[in-house]
Amino acid sequence: MARSPDRHPGRGNRPPDRRPGRGNRRAGPGPNLALALLLLGACASTDRLAPLAAAGDPARGREVFVAREGGHCVLCHRAPDVGPAGDVGPPLGGIGSRLDAAGLRARVADITRVYPDSVMPTFHRTQGMTRVAAAYAGKPVLDAQQVEDLVAWLGTLR
Repeated sequence: MARSPDRHPGRGNRPPDRRPGRGNRRAGPGPNLALALLLLGACASTDRLAPLAAAGDPARGREVFVAREGGHCVLCHRAPDVGPAGDVGPPLGGIGSRLDAAGLRARVADITRVYPDSVMPTFHRTQGMTRVAAAYAGKPVLDAQQVEDLVAWLGTLR
């Protein structure tokens, strides 16, 4: 009896294994690579935020930092050349040399984008908030221009 030629050289007469992760894959990125790139993009973007308003004014930003009606950041953070300050949050001296404007903005606008378990309030987020007084529902603590002013001032702390 004559033997038929192998239809799949090196594999006997078995057809190619077409399960994911096996031989004979198609060209192009596989599902694992696509998922990794998606997750990497999501992680990289959590600590970045595009400008919310016109360019900020550092002098007004310092006022937002110390004002009770605004951020009142000084309650928890120390900063150079700012009087009495709290120490619950990290000191902000040199923050402008460690983070760029997009990184500062992400932390000021919504710290939970970067640190989900942070005790720092979100100053510009309005969605998904719980336990908010009716008078403040849907209103950010700082408006977009105040966020930009604060980011401009924090950027000067080198």
